[in-house]
Amino acid sequence: MITLKKLGKYYGANEVLKDINLEFESGRVYGIVGENGSGKTTLFRCIAGLEKHSGEITSINNPLKDSLGFLETIPFFFSRMTGREYIQLISVARGHSNPNIEEQNIFNLPLDQYAETYSTGMKKKLALTAILMQENAVYIFDEPFNGVDIQSNLLINEIIKRLKSLGKTILISSHIFSTLSDTCDRIIVIKAGSIVNQIDPQDFSKLEEQMRRESDSGIISKLNLR
Repeated sequence: MITLKKLGKYYGANEVLKDINLEFESGRVYGIVGENGSGKTTLFRCIAGLEKHSGEITSINNPLKDSLGFLETIPFFFSRMTGREYIQLISVARGHSNPNIEEQNIFNLPLDQYAETYSTGMKKKLALTAILMQENAVYIFDEPFNGVDIQSNLLINEIIKRLKSLGKTILISSHIFSTLSDTCDRIIVIKAGSIVNQIDPQDFSKLEEQMRRESDSGIISKLNLR
């Protein structure tokens, strides 16, 4: 269980998160949706302990950051570090000194190649592989499907389902609604730093239709496409 109470975040005078109150249970998958700049990534970074904030974040895993794997939208890699060395570094950070890298290289990554030379999708798959080897209790996936090939997206979906069956807590953001509706137990809508809705599976189709209407609503006609 993770509980957020009156979570707030400012960047200078700009209020990015406003009085966020949420609970995340073990063994459940939560989708976080919202427009670019709505506060999704900042929320994730606060939960992961990477940003200072007001309010409280409490968890049965204490400290939370020591049992949390965070897949960022754009993972960071040190220069001159191979994929293998990166996995070893991330594994050692959680006390796993001898990860079975070859067997768990399910994305068939070139592990002896420098990670900085990987494509966008390969970098994301490398970072995901590394945090999965940490055996975390909580996973935050910020746009895990973005820039990744279709076959790997299907595999990531199955990974999320397996993590859920193992009792993990999973938070996901995605701009591809179908990837969330297939895996999530609840979808949370954030707008301008505030939680405006929480939707359960029986109403996912209504949310998708609402989002489709709002995204269209005559805007495309302004392009005067010919």
